[in-house]
Amino acid sequence: MTRLPRWADLVLVPLISLLLAGIISALVILAIGQSPMEALRTMVDGAVGSAYGWGYTLYYATSFIFTGLSVTVAFHASLFNIGGEGQAQLGGLGVALVCLAVPWPHWTSALPAAMAAAALFGAAWAAVPAYLQARRGSHIVITTIMFNYIAAALLIYVLVEHLRPPASMDPASARFPAGAALPTLHEIPGLSLIFTKQVPANVTLFVALVACWLVWLLLWRTRLGYEIRAFGKSEPAALYAGINPFRVTMIAMLISGALSGLMSINNVMGEAGRLLQNSSEGAGFIGIAVALMGRNHPVGVFLAAILFGFLYQGGAELGLWTAIPIELRTVVQGLVILFTGALDYMVRMFLGLFFRPRAAAVA
Repeated sequence: MTRLPRWADLVLVPLISLLLAGIISALVILAIGQSPMEALRTMVDGAVGSAYGWGYTLYYATSFIFTGLSVTVAFHASLFNIGGEGQAQLGGLGVALVCLAVPWPHWTSALPAAMAAAALFGAAWAAVPAYLQARRGSHIVITTIMFNYIAAALLIYVLVEHLRPPASMDPASARFPAGAALPTLHEIPGLSLIFTKQVPANVTLFVALVACWLVWLLLWRTRLGYEIRAFGKSEPAALYAGINPFRVTMIAMLISGALSGLMSINNVMGEAGRLLQNSSEGAGFIGIAVALMGRNHPVGVFLAAILFGFLYQGGAELGLWTAIPIELRTVVQGLVILFTGALDYMVRMFLGLFFRPRAAAVA
């Protein structure tokens, strides 16, 4: 297959994949007797047509940035971490324990403690699959999937038996103290001029942006990042260069788990103000698609997270204001994943037909 120019690989392939996913989605909407143009108009107006819509889009995107970065770090070490969902749930448990343990006077003191607990719990939940991969050869995909279900069961047990208030029947923790509430975008000076209504997007968005920068620094500007990428490209070559496979596997998975755990400060601490049974909201699985579409680069992850935030919020508006079922959002997401992941090679082969003559001429 003809090797594509870097700009085509980073820009053209994702755009064509999105276009194909959009065309198939339009055909599905037509098949159920609805108008694709009306669906697109409703999604755009609901997700980015107002500051209120942007608030929800950015809220979802914040969670997807963390889980997308989580998959990215592991992927560069040739590890496919599918356990982001469970790691995020355990991160939420860490956030809840910290927020409920202390009567926090202000969010500026509660946030660092909650971040540390979320990262620690997420990393700890990723440590066992990492160890099994590094020492016993257990496949990371299988073990992380298993740990997702274990995390869900463990969280329900802790909520029902230990964190649920005595008078409540809801499997959820008590509400966090007022001092642990994170300010939303409409409460931040300057941004309150844009976000004039209450929106769930909060200061965690800025933490996510910093995380993008730190992951970029780690992977492309540090010795550890070089070792992770070298090991991911070729384990035999990394061994020959003196890179320790056990160390790289453990560190990459611990960082990956910590990033997934950090996602929970957005929805557990920033939006719900308590720990709920479905606190991760499926963001751990969406992070896989975000990383694939973002080409496992922090900038690409950020852009892909915005796209999936648009799909989430736009899909909710679709189910609210049209006769199109909200489940169509899942169909569109699945098509995006299909074309950006499974059918990525097909798109590359198609583009190779156009770049092949030029490549031959240069040769």
